[in-house]
Amino acid sequence: MQDNIRAAVVTISDTRNEVDDLSGGRLVEMLDNDGISVIERRIVSDDPEGIRDVLIELCEVADVILTTGGTGFGPRDNTPEATKLVIEREALGISEALRRETAAKHPMAMLSRGVSGIRGNTLIVNFPGSPRGVEEYYDVLRPVLRHAVELIRGNTGH
Repeated sequence: MQDNIRAAVVTISDTRNEVDDLSGGRLVEMLDNDGISVIERRIVSDDPEGIRDVLIELCEVADVILTTGGTGFGPRDNTPEATKLVIEREALGISEALRRETAAKHPMAMLSRGVSGIRGNTLIVNFPGSPRGVEEYYDVLRPVLRHAVELIRGNTGH
């Protein structure tokens, strides 16, 4: 079983930069604490084509891409649509679990439109844009993340 996971963190925002990207920074910190190598951290505008292009590029080098932001009801929230253009297989159970578990604590979590899926050998999961949302989503994803990556790599033995 290969344990080294390469992750990319992509913040989707028209207004954030590396200094004030608290959500992306928190996500990098949590991945690092779990021994997951963050090989790329990007900030991308809410432009759907730009999001799509970055996701496709990062699928060439990352086992998992976690996006933060752009999943709500706002007119510039385009992350789910861009992600759907990239993924080949949707991972509905992940998205359902993320919303279910977080909405139990915060009803506004049900307004997240984030999606999850697989492109090639990469898992892509959309997280909300707030630091608290990132923490809560990661806490839900954490127990299955390594196993999901192993399955995508083809390590399906028991």
